[in-house]
Amino acid sequence: MKQIQFTTYGGPEVLQVIETAQPKATGRQVLIEAKAIGVNYADTARREGKYVVPTPLPFVPGTEVAGIVCDVGEEVTSVSLGQRVVALIEEGGYADYVLVDERSVIALPNGFDFYEAVALPVQGLSAYHILKTMGRLEEGETVLIHAAAGGVGTIAVQLARIFGAGTIIATASTDEKRALARQLGAHVAVDYTKEGWKDEVLAATDGKGVDVALEMAGGDVFQQTLQCLAPFGRLVIYGVASGQLTKMTPSLLMGKNLSVIGFFLPQIMRKRALYQQSLQEMLHYVQTGRVQLTIGGVYPLEQAADVHRLLQSRQTHGKLILVP
Repeated sequence: MKQIQFTTYGGPEVLQVIETAQPKATGRQVLIEAKAIGVNYADTARREGKYVVPTPLPFVPGTEVAGIVCDVGEEVTSVSLGQRVVALIEEGGYADYVLVDERSVIALPNGFDFYEAVALPVQGLSAYHILKTMGRLEEGETVLIHAAAGGVGTIAVQLARIFGAGTIIATASTDEKRALARQLGAHVAVDYTKEGWKDEVLAATDGKGVDVALEMAGGDVFQQTLQCLAPFGRLVIYGVASGQLTKMTPSLLMGKNLSVIGFFLPQIMRKRALYQQSLQEMLHYVQTGRVQLTIGGVYPLEQAADVHRLLQSRQTHGKLILVP
């Protein structure tokens, strides 16, 4: 079987195609023949040695896989051979065959598309839990979604509508991306690359500010987003895509009872019941047409380095997928 691994941190060029033995499932393990593999910013952070937790070397990136069960361990009870499944894992997804724990596997509804399925575990669950679990979005509240044409953003705009947000404000860098955000349900779309974008956000709320903000850029975007919050506003951080660290004066939170909240998906994975319930809910939203997924591109597994370059160029939209 083929895997993509890196033995040193660095740019996309450190990703190497290797041949290795196909593993055998034991105990509660399930072996999945991969049909679609998700690509995420976390994969690039792992590759650069800048992930939230340490990345051991050598390392096979990849946290999402959808495919067919081709082997099961003797203790597996919830899935069977030949079943179509999707799984969220912590590593090892860039491969023809992926060995996972039974508890991370969710069976797919009949006919559910593998590409759509693999777009849900990281970006779908992140959008879901950033808004609902961490952001505690309530009906009628105003939400600000940065990078609204990205993988998390496109789903978050739709979920904010499903969860009853009163006003959805999206930011994106191009006319095309802002049009996509509006199409998905955003009431207002703002160009965050222009001076004064914060004033546009505040104007859209009649100066009150937003109740929940999703922020993944860091640096100056974080600072200005903090200034966009309404009293009792919650800013949820789920990335630092700009690579710019920022300083914050905690006392600035006091005047309006503000909250800054961190989100890290593996913590949700460790709450198995919460993980499985929310992924089943997301599958239902897609199956019933309430959430539409944007597939930004499908590429051969061997082109992983090129796909990392595309992702980090910020010229893509929606979900990028590798296929063996």
